[in-house]
Amino acid sequence: MLWELSASEAAKKILNGQITSVELTDACLERIRETDAGIGAWAFLDPDLVRKQASAMDDLRRRGRPVGPLHGVPVGVKDVFDTTDMPTAWGVDQFESRRPKSDATIISKLREAGAIILGKTVTTELAFAELGDTRNPHNGKHTSGGSSAGSAAGVAAGHVPVSIGSQTNGSVIRPASFCGVYGFKPSRGVISRQGCLQTSQTLDQVGVMGRSLEDVALLCDVLAGYDPADPLSHMRPKPQMLSGCRAEPPVNPCFAWFELPYYDQLSDAMRQGLDELLDTLGACVDRLPAPQSFDEVVKNHQIIHEYEFCKNLETNPNMKPDQIHDALIPVLERARHITREDYNLALEMVPAAENFFAAFFHDYDAIIAPSALAEAPLLNDGIGDPICSTIWTFAGLPCISLPWLDGESGLPAGVQLIGSAEEDDRLLRTAAWLEGILSTSAEDGAEIGAAEGRTV
Repeated sequence: MLWELSASEAAKKILNGQITSVELTDACLERIRETDAGIGAWAFLDPDLVRKQASAMDDLRRRGRPVGPLHGVPVGVKDVFDTTDMPTAWGVDQFESRRPKSDATIISKLREAGAIILGKTVTTELAFAELGDTRNPHNGKHTSGGSSAGSAAGVAAGHVPVSIGSQTNGSVIRPASFCGVYGFKPSRGVISRQGCLQTSQTLDQVGVMGRSLEDVALLCDVLAGYDPADPLSHMRPKPQMLSGCRAEPPVNPCFAWFELPYYDQLSDAMRQGLDELLDTLGACVDRLPAPQSFDEVVKNHQIIHEYEFCKNLETNPNMKPDQIHDALIPVLERARHITREDYNLALEMVPAAENFFAAFFHDYDAIIAPSALAEAPLLNDGIGDPICSTIWTFAGLPCISLPWLDGESGLPAGVQLIGSAEEDDRLLRTAAWLEGILSTSAEDGAEIGAAEGRTV
């Protein structure tokens, strides 16, 4: 089935003339027609517009014009990124006809790479509300997470090979875990946020989802780059994600595991799966006590997130008080009691966290952590707790959810790897190495040998 192709495979077949973009796009649209009524991954689809894009890409290839790394490949985009030819509603019903006047930077980059913007995927209201209707493709009684639920569900259901989300706390990693796909949030500043709904100028970051490590690496290479319109964007060379993913580490990587206070909330299945992974790694992993400062990071993340969300909402000319979902009212009331002094003190901890991890990763290639506390909750039980991502998002670290575990009722669950800032290629190299040797080591029943020196 064409809809089962990865982004990398699809791009190669389109380039070689084995398939056309129209054929692939039609297969994805048909897959959506067959399955999305029971999932609800899409906020906006226009099949005629999508086919027009695909036909244009096929015409360029037939005429021998230059093609991009995602030429003719459909991509899902979370409904928080501005698109001129599709509405961007931010998950708010009243804005379903909102038409931006310009594309977000990442949309321009996708178009330049030849990608097909298939449609806008469902987000929770204002990418913040802790409720969502998108159902898990593996079991419709369970959630797909939030706030990038539609992006994760769309990839898991075979609607698109790759999709784009955003993360201010755990909104890429958690849905990827629940839906059993690869979710990757690069380092803060690697991908521009211009044209994305701003909930927190300090914490908002862009992430992607796909069916393989190579797919998320390929997509991030397309999206990465300096943008003067984003104050956190870096004017310096970016990590080469796909090259990192395909590289071999010079020695076996070194891992760290922090025993964090909230791990007492891990489900039995998650704890067992993670323990088995740590046992397999053997001497390659150091089990460390969590620094006391990590508790302060979690508290300060909430202060910054809620304070900035409230200020952005109050200054957004499109929003009116009667358009705010009831679920957000307690958040806004709490945020209005945060003093400017408390907010500034919380901001001071961001560079402190960045400096701590910069030194920490001199000795380790990656931190191992759960992607979520458990498998996806039932729909009526919320969209899950983002706590497993809070510390790493706060520090702007690259992190990836790998669909390697099973939950208590057989739903997928993810292992999270966290790397050093702006060494996203090194993190992907480490993830690819670990994925490659885990099955072999399990068959052999032996621990992985410890590294003889620090990796570079």
